[in-house]
Amino acid sequence: MKCAINAFREAIGGDYVLTDRHKTKAYRTGYRSNAGECLAVLRPGTLLEMWRLLQIAVGYDFNILVQAANTSLTGGSTPLDSYDHDIVIINTCRLNKIHIINNGTQVICHAGSTLHKLEEQLRPVGRVPHSVIGSSCIGASVIGGICNNSGGALIERGPAYTEHSLFARIEKSGNLVLENHLGVSLGSAPEEILSKLENHDYGGEAIQQSVGMTSDHEYKDWVRNVNAPTPARYNADERRLKGASGCAGKLAIFAVRLDTFPQNATEQTFFIGSHDEKEFTKLRRTILMSFSELPVSAEYIDREAFKFTESYGLDIIYLIRLLGTHRLPIFFKIKETLSSKLDSLPLLKPGLIDRFFIILGRLAPNPISISIRKIAHRYEHLLILKVKGGSFEKTLDFLHNHKNQGNLDFHLCSQGETKIVELHRFAVAGAAVRYQTIHSSTVGDLLALDIALPRNTTEWKEHLVPELDQQIAHKLYYGHFMCQVFHQDYILKAETDSTKIKAAMLKNLEARGAKYPAEHNVGHFYKAESALSNHYMSLDPKNQFNPGIGNTSPKRYYED
Repeated sequence: MKCAINAFREAIGGDYVLTDRHKTKAYRTGYRSNAGECLAVLRPGTLLEMWRLLQIAVGYDFNILVQAANTSLTGGSTPLDSYDHDIVIINTCRLNKIHIINNGTQVICHAGSTLHKLEEQLRPVGRVPHSVIGSSCIGASVIGGICNNSGGALIERGPAYTEHSLFARIEKSGNLVLENHLGVSLGSAPEEILSKLENHDYGGEAIQQSVGMTSDHEYKDWVRNVNAPTPARYNADERRLKGASGCAGKLAIFAVRLDTFPQNATEQTFFIGSHDEKEFTKLRRTILMSFSELPVSAEYIDREAFKFTESYGLDIIYLIRLLGTHRLPIFFKIKETLSSKLDSLPLLKPGLIDRFFIILGRLAPNPISISIRKIAHRYEHLLILKVKGGSFEKTLDFLHNHKNQGNLDFHLCSQGETKIVELHRFAVAGAAVRYQTIHSSTVGDLLALDIALPRNTTEWKEHLVPELDQQIAHKLYYGHFMCQVFHQDYILKAETDSTKIKAAMLKNLEARGAKYPAEHNVGHFYKAESALSNHYMSLDPKNQFNPGIGNTSPKRYYED
């Protein structure tokens, strides 16, 4: 193995080849999963360096895991401990270049470029990326979204998708090949292609037009079909499994080409509360069936999740406001490093740093306005509905009419209130994780599901049978309401069997026609449906990239 490590060091420099377990832990550990082992973490600084690392790894017949920000919630960008070959992690975060093309209507994003950086670079030209909520706050990469068919909070845009990418794959014979599907003429040899792309050494004449989809422009019609018996979007949807899209790391992606979107001239946000799920169902179906313009977003959160986040997530809101989203990933890395060291000390309780920041958040003034809190504490179901253009008056009429009937209440948010309440919604998932961490001695596991209900579902609220319900300490429901994609976090009671509970939950969801996972991908937590596992095997027949994903075999050629 020393020969391989020396070859990696010669290719990219010793400072970017990590072998010490303490230094590699952050790359081996998922947000909700334990750390596997790896031979080394490799951090290339150019696309050509990444290609050379792949050549070396393939030459030594190593397993290869390509990751960027490693924000995965289901462990799909971290290694297992059951491989039959050593695995190396190639972290692409240094490969963060973005090329704006076609007068700002499209971009080419390199392997480690982030949503936040893309948003910043598009702002001067009046454009925005596919995703701007939630994931951009924790440093998520553009390509990570494509690999997982994730995203969809912004209603018109659907899941992250493109048919244009530049990637390496390993053939069944073991040969490493580079395939250019960017729709940009860059030459023929891998070294030439990667060098030209790295240096933006191509003009407008090299860019082909109208050669395939660079976003899911069909989704805005798909989501409107509220009588369809299938979900609007989910990870295993065969319509959106093509090449890099949905590959979950079964290819080594160097770059993707994507559409950008015009910035809305005006946006208004309503914070809505109701006790009756039928009122939200009426609102959803009315908007999707009869409004000429779709809303910008519609984020659901139930009362327990809202109040839970007030107790365990307000500091996250303050941190984002204080540090800005571009500094937050650095803060999280520092915090995780310190937490790992402190948690290893026998006399200290787990989650010491989280406890400290939670207390600070509680001591600080509540950033959520009184008007919003009154509705949030009174009503069981809450909706953050953002609309644009002519939809404002129609939405206002609907809400006034139903408010007068006593079925709901709403508040028209200011710009400042909108930012805060959106951050509050984003903080729910982190609040659940932190609660389970600091109360690990008194509660059981955290079971986190993300599901997609059929578009024709009208009774979307979950009702658990008593024998399941009594094993759960806290239930948090939140999600993207117009497409009926929900995140369901269950903090289990102590000494409960999370495996059995999860199996029962998934069985109930199947009976309701739900698909899972909806947008976080299968990772190591879910079994891939046949369409998805077939996609993986067609891309990577030797099973050398990210083996074991979706509970597929971790062995060469998928032998088991």
